[in-house]
Amino acid sequence: MANVQVDVLPGPFLQLGEAPHWDGESQSLYYVCILSSTLHRYDWMENKTYSAKIEGSTYASFVIPVKGRKGEFVVGSGTRLLLVSWDGCSETASIVKVLTDLGEEEADHRFNDGKVDGQGRLYAGTMLAEDSRNHFEMDDGKLYRFDAGRGQMVPLKSKVHISNGLTWSARTGKFYYIDSFAFDIKEYTVDAEGNLGGETVLIKLKDDEAATEFIADGMTSDADGNLYVAVFAGSKIIKINPESAKVVQEIPLPVAQVTSVAFGGPNLDVLFVTTAAKELSVPQEPPAGAVFKITGLESRGAPMNEIALP
Repeated sequence: MANVQVDVLPGPFLQLGEAPHWDGESQSLYYVCILSSTLHRYDWMENKTYSAKIEGSTYASFVIPVKGRKGEFVVGSGTRLLLVSWDGCSETASIVKVLTDLGEEEADHRFNDGKVDGQGRLYAGTMLAEDSRNHFEMDDGKLYRFDAGRGQMVPLKSKVHISNGLTWSARTGKFYYIDSFAFDIKEYTVDAEGNLGGETVLIKLKDDEAATEFIADGMTSDADGNLYVAVFAGSKIIKINPESAKVVQEIPLPVAQVTSVAFGGPNLDVLFVTTAAKELSVPQEPPAGAVFKITGLESRGAPMNEIALP
């Protein structure tokens, strides 16, 4: 830990920064502010961040490049999955089309975290939206897989409080998933069609009698298959060995609301971290809402997957 360094990237401090995605081709980190429905791109070579508002959108929960289609992205926005066009520099991004919509029965929900597997399939989950009552406590969300060929969301899991971090481990070959207010990380097998099975609890993050708790948020994995979990309201990231189901490292940060993590940089050895400045119980002072880069971890990530569309 002696050589670990934490730096703030240039760019706006966001109310709810989320969903970092490293794009190797452009050497850029894409991420979002959920509540302002904005896209952001940190250009590694320029050391500069560009921001854009999505016209006609209320939320932007994640942004993932479309494979083979430069300047096109899939964005979770409320109950809609959008195909969005952005040149990475302009101050506005435009909706090309709505790929699918969860419909009126899910009108009080919104997409939260989303990630793409090695086959280009999107997994994304939902939660009750901020303007819904008890949106943190109610287990009314779902986890879905997007069937791009049919343009439909396939439900994989229900009774979710806040569908959050998801990743795949190269070490175990399994899928890992966080429902923040289940206070654990679950492990699954994945079949050829992308459906989940064999649900087990990898690690509990809260003892039943504990007064304090880890609120797990976004998650990624390194090339060795270790898991890195953003701890919201905990001012840190925890590294977990999925074979031993143990926390093997804690990385402290100078902000409370740590939202998500992703490896990037030219050598994929930089851990990028999004955070939030939203006031939940007490004001969040700067650098809350910044994006951080962490170097010196002596770990590397794998290239992040792009979504495959017909």
